[in-house]
Amino acid sequence: MTLSEISHLIKSRRAVPPKFYTPGKSIDQDTIKQLIENANWAPTHKRTEPWRFKVFHSEESRQKLSDYLSEYYRKNTPADQFTEEKMKGAGANPLRAGAAIAIVLHPDPAANLPEFEEIASVAMAVQNMWLTCAAIGLGGFWSTPKSALESGEFLQLEAGERCLGFFYVAVHEMPAEIQGQRGSVEEKTVWV
Repeated sequence: MTLSEISHLIKSRRAVPPKFYTPGKSIDQDTIKQLIENANWAPTHKRTEPWRFKVFHSEESRQKLSDYLSEYYRKNTPADQFTEEKMKGAGANPLRAGAAIAIVLHPDPAANLPEFEEIASVAMAVQNMWLTCAAIGLGGFWSTPKSALESGEFLQLEAGERCLGFFYVAVHEMPAEIQGQRGSVEEKTVWV
């Protein structure tokens, strides 16, 4: 890849919200495996490789995730704020997506690194998945509702692990004219 090609890929990566997903369009398992393989090559201090992934790919598994998210909303929403519509909405994303991937932090058991370094490595793994999605024309979206952050029992996480959110992957119809925006890098840089 040339510098201009990689710069274009980085600048064209977008968070594609589920409202733009094409329901019923599956993502083949080999594509999901490629996303995770690319994630596995993220930078990792002391090679701890602190990322783990739980993939909800089949319709049945995505339904289980949907049920968990809806039930979490039902159990944890005060009665005066609860609506059936929002409960259904809480579980909608896994059903609209072609796959949902739980992003799990699996920190170094020896605790030789600060936690923020391990979290940063996991975030870079997600960025690798996101860039891969952009390169092949799929939509990606990292969602971190409280239900995800408290999903340890549902996900059957090991001691010390925690979920950092769900990464949704989907065929999408987001309009091309939706452009990314960033402020000037000059306003964010100090040359010392």
